[in-house]
Amino acid sequence: MDINSNYQNGVLSYDPINQKFTYSSSEMPKVQRTTPLGGGAKRAFDVLVALVALCIAAPVMIITSIAIKMLDGGPVFFVQRRIGFAGRSFPCLKFRTMEMGAEEKLRQYLLAHDWAAAEWHSSRKLKQDPRITLIGGALRRTSIDELPQLFNVLIGHMSMVGPRPVVADEIQYYGGDAQAYFSTRPGLTGAWQISGRSDISYPERVQLDCRYCNHWSFWRDVIIMLKTLPILLMRRGSY
Repeated sequence: MDINSNYQNGVLSYDPINQKFTYSSSEMPKVQRTTPLGGGAKRAFDVLVALVALCIAAPVMIITSIAIKMLDGGPVFFVQRRIGFAGRSFPCLKFRTMEMGAEEKLRQYLLAHDWAAAEWHSSRKLKQDPRITLIGGALRRTSIDELPQLFNVLIGHMSMVGPRPVVADEIQYYGGDAQAYFSTRPGLTGAWQISGRSDISYPERVQLDCRYCNHWSFWRDVIIMLKTLPILLMRRGSY
C-alpha cells in the first residue's frame, strides 16, 4: 500500500490540523477472503463466550449505564465507525468515557502541547488525556468501557479474539500487511492486550496483529482468552 500514490490518486485525503490521512470508504483496500479467518468454529466460539460473558456482566453494565447518566448527564454509549473484516466499517460500541466535544478538545490540546502531539502520533494514546471524565478513568482502567462490544461480537462485527479494531485512517500504518488485518474480524481482546496494551508502541501493535492473523489457530485464541483475565485484574497497560 503506497501512501504517496494513494494520496495523489485521491484515495487518501490529508488533514493538516490533525496531521492524519483518511481513506474514503469507497477506496478502502479489500481482502480477497470471502469468509473471516477461523470460519464456523471461531464464530461458534465467539457466540458462546459472548453470551456467557453478557450474562455475567449484565449487572455491571446496568450499574455503569446508570452511573454515567447520573454523574455526567450525557449519552451512555460512544459509537465510532471502525474497520472490520474485508475492510467493511461497523459501529463499534463502548461506554462513553470522554467529555462531550472530545475531538475538538483533543485537537486544541495537541496544538497547544508539542509533547502530547508527539505522544499521540506515536501511539494514538495519551497517558494524561484531558478528555477523560472522572468515571471514564475508572472504566478504562478496568476495561469495563469495552463490555458493550460483546454486542458487536454477537452481531458478527467482531470476534472475542482478533486484531485491535481500528479507525479508517489507521489502516495506512499496516502498509502491505493490511490484507492480513482484513482477513478476520477485529477482537475484543488479542495479542496486543496480553503484550502490554497501551504501553506498547503503535508499530508493535501492528506487528502483533499481523502475526496473529498469519499464524492463527483455535488454541491460540483460547490461550489469549485465558491470559487476558489476569491482565485485566492487574490493570496492566490500561489508561
